[in-house]
Amino acid sequence: MTEVSLFRLYALRAGYLLIAVGLAATVWPIVINHSPQWPLMNSVACSLLAAVSVLAAVGIRYPLQMLPILLFEIVWKSIWLIAVALPLWSTNQIDARTWETVSDCLFGAILIPLIPWRYVISQYATKPGDRWRRTAGTPSASAFADEKPRTAGQLAQQSRLGFAGISA
Repeated sequence: MTEVSLFRLYALRAGYLLIAVGLAATVWPIVINHSPQWPLMNSVACSLLAAVSVLAAVGIRYPLQMLPILLFEIVWKSIWLIAVALPLWSTNQIDARTWETVSDCLFGAILIPLIPWRYVISQYATKPGDRWRRTAGTPSASAFADEKPRTAGQLAQQSRLGFAGISA
């Protein structure tokens, strides 16, 4: 596993704190005090950003496990800048509100140097993914995985008596 320095962990925590506090200050008041005529997509976007703020707060404690939140922030902002802002800019059609969103998205660029990229590559690109099916000889996972298999008679008795009435 790629080791991440203590300095980098604290830098990540600072990034999560910035996101959590920034979104808590700007998005949560809108979510809590919205009007009944709140446009659908505004409500969706604000709810999503409120969820990001909560998950960023979790990232303060678990900076490596919550890296997908920082990656999500970088990716969605990059997509918006390329797909929405760049075409508007190239045709000289950016208004004041769009410029404000552009600057907010560009501010997210400060996350890029915080990301431990070697760790990201080793964990998400080169590490083998989780298996897609059971391997031969592996019992299926269930809530009763530690119990012995039951016969049809035991299962019938269990259904008559309930879970507490059966002993292995």
